[in-house]
Amino acid sequence: MDPQDHVLVVDDDAEIRNLLAEYLGQNGYRVSLVRDGREMRQALENSRPDIVVLDVMLPGEDGLALCRDLRAKSETPVIMLTARGEELERIIGIEMGADDYLAKPFNPRELLARMKSILRRARALPRATTGAQRLRFAGWVLDLAARHLVAPDGVIVSLSGTEFRLLSILLEHPNRVLDRNQLMDLTLGREATPFDRSIDVQVSRLRQRLRDDAREPRIIKTVRNGGYVLAAAVERLD
Repeated sequence: MDPQDHVLVVDDDAEIRNLLAEYLGQNGYRVSLVRDGREMRQALENSRPDIVVLDVMLPGEDGLALCRDLRAKSETPVIMLTARGEELERIIGIEMGADDYLAKPFNPRELLARMKSILRRARALPRATTGAQRLRFAGWVLDLAARHLVAPDGVIVSLSGTEFRLLSILLEHPNRVLDRNQLMDLTLGREATPFDRSIDVQVSRLRQRLRDDAREPRIIKTVRNGGYVLAAAVERLD
C-alpha cells in the first residue's frame, strides 16, 4: 500500500468518522472527514482522494445522489455504507456507480480489506505505457489509458471504476464463461453471497453502456447456471 493513499470519509455520524480516522490512520492512510454533500464537494475541489467511503443516509443530498454526481465526473472508487437489510439501497448504489458496499454496523477491518482489494485491482489493470493501448470488439473500443469506451459512432462513454475493471476482465477472456464468483473475486476481491446481485447489476450497467439489448444481448451473454461470457472477438490495437 502506498503510505500516501488518501481516503475521504463522508458520514454525518461523528463516532464513525472518528473511528475510521483513527483506524485507517493507524494503517497508513491519510484520512479526510466530512459530514455532508456540501463538505464533500469542497473537499473534492481541494484534493483528489484515492477512494471515497460514502454513507447513504446523509442530511440534505443523500449518498446515492452524491455517488451518481461523483461518478459523472470521476472514476474515483466509492464504497457505500448502508443500513443493514437495506438491499434495495445497495443495489441502487451499485447502479449509481459505487464499487462496493458495506452494511452498518461494520467491522473496520472488513472495510479496510475491501478498500485494499479495490485499490489493488484498480492499479493492477493494464495501462498504456507508450501511446494508447486499446481493445476493439463488436465495433467498440476500450481505451485502457483514458479508461473509457468509444462507441462505433465515435461517442465517448465514461465508465465507473468497477465497470472498467469488469469489462477489462471480460475482454481478457473473450468467449470464455466466467461465473459470478470469479467475477466478484476479480473485480471486488471477494466471493459472491447467495443473494448478492452486485455483478448482475454491473453487467446490466455495462450492457446499457454498450447499447446491448438486455432481452437478447449479443455482446455480453448470460449462460444459465454458468455466469457471463463476452461473445465477441477482441483485437488489440497499438
